[in-house]
Formats: sequence, C-alpha cells, structure tokens
Amino acid sequence: MYKSELEALKKAGRFRERHVYDVTLDDLASNDYLGLSRNKKQFKKAVKLVNEFTVLSSKASMLVNGYHPIHRIFEKEMAEVNGFSEGLVVGSGFLANMALIEALVRKGDMLFMDEEYHASGVMASKLLGERVVTFKHNDVADLKEKMEAHPGKRQILAVEGIYSMSGDLCTKAIFDLAEESEAIMIVDEAHSAGVLGKKLLGIFEHYHIRPTERHIKMGTLGKAYGSYGAYILASKTVISFLENRAKPVIYSTAPSVFDTALAMVNFEYIQENAKALRKKMAKRQEVVKNMLDREIESLILPIEMKSNDFAMFMQKGLMEQGYHVGAIRQPTVEKPILRVILNLSVSTQKLRHVLALIKHNTVQ
Repeated sequence: MYKSELEALKKAGRFRERHVYDVTLDDLASNDYLGLSRNKKQFKKAVKLVNEFTVLSSKASMLVNGYHPIHRIFEKEMAEVNGFSEGLVVGSGFLANMALIEALVRKGDMLFMDEEYHASGVMASKLLGERVVTFKHNDVADLKEKMEAHPGKRQILAVEGIYSMSGDLCTKAIFDLAEESEAIMIVDEAHSAGVLGKKLLGIFEHYHIRPTERHIKMGTLGKAYGSYGAYILASKTVISFLENRAKPVIYSTAPSVFDTALAMVNFEYIQENAKALRKKMAKRQEVVKNMLDREIESLILPIEMKSNDFAMFMQKGLMEQGYHVGAIRQPTVEKPILRVILNLSVSTQKLRHVLALIKHNTVQ
C-alpha cells in the first residue's frame, strides 16, 4: 500500500526519511540560528523556573485548565517588549498559522498571501475558497493591483519577516501599502525574531515600525529561541477573538510548560546579549560577502543546485567533511538548493571552509 507513490518520489529525487544525525557534525542546516540548542546553562534556568510551581505540565487546553502561570508571564513579557497589547502562546508555528488564517478571514474578507508564505498558511488558506489571492513574492506593485481588484470587508495581508528558504526580508513597501490601505497584516516572524533589529526583536524593530491594532505578529519558539512552540501578538480584541474562534487554540492541549519557560529565559538572554550576537552575525555575513560576493541580511544562505540528485550528493559529501547543510527539494522550493545556515555556534573559520567546498564543487 502506497509503494508505487514512494517509488515515484524516489525516482524524482524527492524521497525523504528521518535520521538521527551525528551530533559531532557542525550544524549549518537547522534553524537554531543563535546556537541556543546546546546551551545547558539556559536549560537549567528553565528547569529551575518550572520547579518553582506545583503544576509542571499542561494538563488540558488553555480554555479548560491547562493555562499555566508561566504561559501568562511569557505572553505578557513578549507583548510588552515587542510593543503589542496582548499575547497568546500556541503549540507550534504550524498551529499558529492555522489558527490565524482559518479564524480571522471571515465572510466578505479577502486574504492576500505572498506566494512564498509558509506551507502551514497555504494549507489553512485552502479552507477559505475564493477569499484568498496570492501575490508575487515581495512584489508590492502586484499586491496593490490585486488589492484594488479584490475589495473586501477587511483586507488581510500574510507575509513573512524573513522568508525561510530564500532568506529575503519582506520589503518595507508592503508594510507601507498596508498602512495606506488600512489593511490587517499577519507577519510570520519565525525566521526574523532573534535575527533582525537592534534588540533582535524582528522585522518591526528592523524597520522602526510601531505596531498598531492592525498588526499581528506570530513567531515560533523552535528557531532562534531554542525551544518549541509559538506565540501570537496582537490587540486585545484579536487575541480574544482567537480564544473564541481559533480551533487550534480551543481544541489543543496547552503548549508545554517547560518549553515555554525555556523560550522565556532564552528570550531574556537574547535581549541581554543582543549587541554581541549582532556582531557575530555581521562577521558571518561578511564571510559570505567576501567569498561569494553576496549581500545577505538574514542568516539564511540558499545556493541553487542543478538537480535534486546533485543537492543530495553535495549534502552527503559535506557530511563526510564534518558539516551538515540542508538539501531542500520540491515541493518546498521550486528548484533544489543547499540551504546554509550561518549558525553562530559554528566558527567563521569553519564557515569559510564549508563555503569553499561548495564553491569548488558548484562553480564551473
């Protein structure tokens, strides 16, 4: 059963399987941008925090009695520091996008989604029928044209702060258009929170945008924040509406108490060490500029491969040299890429080495 479908995936070079990777490999594949996944001091802080409470796990959905004081403390801290009125913890980034898009786009509304928006948002949008319009990636002219052609009771934009595969930043012009049009903005900051801005708060801080009641920020805790779960920041009205209408919030067990605690102590660590972390990022971006003549503003470096098989070949060869990079294939991307993450826990010397290996094997 399903064997023929699996064989077709193998033939197309799109077959996937899980691996427990060698922990001695230098990690240039994951979204652990700041290297916090190995920080045992922070882990112990989270353990100590959770042990201060009688209840240690979630128990139930947040609307029954799974809402823990640590959840509430984290929500309030995230909202206050990021300049939003209210926060909401969610089980995962996937669930956060499902919650936002399925719940907020009501009858008579129109959703405008960047064509490179995350698969979780795309999946949620399939529930909306004709209320969804996709616009060309980061193309404000195409977005404006489509917004004019598709008026609605509410117009809602869905963009990412940093796009996960290309490493592109959402253009400031899209924020400006949303402001001019009084559109609601859903901004997925999964890959920009912890990476952009003076205090590493993300794209809003990077562009010096003060959040308004029309802005909604969501992000994950499993990337720069070195934990698991997600959060949504918005006005009190929007958060209350999600509590009442968002199925992933209503019908899911509350997020892990420990993971929320770990994200909170890591968030505080990032705030305290933002200047030093930004300096480390700049050094790695400078390596990319010097070696590949590419300017990047994120910690994501995509390098196009000529085929799926060659992407897998390159990944295997780099593993033999002690490096783990991502070999990303369809349907995640249109053309296969090596996705090199400028992980701060990997030295600039090793980054130079891995880029030299890639360059040697890909430049004809």
